[in-house]
Amino acid sequence: MTTTIAILVGSLRTDSVNRRIAQVLADQAPEGVSVDIVDGLGDVPFYNEDIDHPTAIPASAARLRERVGAADRVLAVTPEYNGTMPAVLNNAIDWLSRPYGAGAMVGKPFAVVGATPTPYGGKWAHADAARSAGVAGAVVLEDVTVSQPTVDVDPLADAEVLEKLHRAVRTLAEYDTAAAA
Repeated sequence: MTTTIAILVGSLRTDSVNRRIAQVLADQAPEGVSVDIVDGLGDVPFYNEDIDHPTAIPASAARLRERVGAADRVLAVTPEYNGTMPAVLNNAIDWLSRPYGAGAMVGKPFAVVGATPTPYGGKWAHADAARSAGVAGAVVLEDVTVSQPTVDVDPLADAEVLEKLHRAVRTLAEYDTAAAA
């Protein structure tokens, strides 16, 4: 049986360190784990209930919901912008939280990792993403969070950092939803 993890990348920049982290995690996923990096978050319009109709939802928002809805787990890989999560990630979570009580993340294990060029490694953004995902109905695995500073280390070249990131993916994939219920 394969466990599918949908990755939401909080940076739109093509060569961002967080996008590259997401790609490494996808390329080196553990056996039995399939990783789907959900692209196109920049194409999803800002959440607005006026355009969120079951029969006429914007195509980009529908794709986001479908891909996350088809996954078993959700992982946010995100930097921190101005002390909080990037707007693109916040918007994705907003779309995934609807319809209320039945959104695409309801009951799904959720974790957040990422790197940022600050001494704190994105802790505030990661806490905000976890809180928002929890409100959206996800089961937040807070002890899985990896907030990696990039001030003195390249997270893609440091074996210790890579192991922390891979451990986060393994822990998320192995989370026992039945025991937690």
